[in-house]
Amino acid sequence: MKQKLEVLGMVCPFPLIEAKNAMEQLNSGDELVIDFDCTQATESIPRWAAEAGHEVTNYEQLDEAQWTITVQKK
Repeated sequence: MKQKLEVLGMVCPFPLIEAKNAMEQLNSGDELVIDFDCTQATESIPRWAAEAGHEVTNYEQLDEAQWTITVQKK
């Protein structure tokens, strides 16, 4: 299952906090697609995913200041 989380317009650390909360609701193997535009989250979200043991399955820049990252729950 894929769940989408849009945190556009939120300043850090709120995109990361929202991602952590959303991930808690998912089952192992589910994916969370996070759309964000906070520059700091380009580092904090992948770092959190790696430290938590989740896998980043997609990560791309969509615009000058907008990114999407897909994190699969461990």
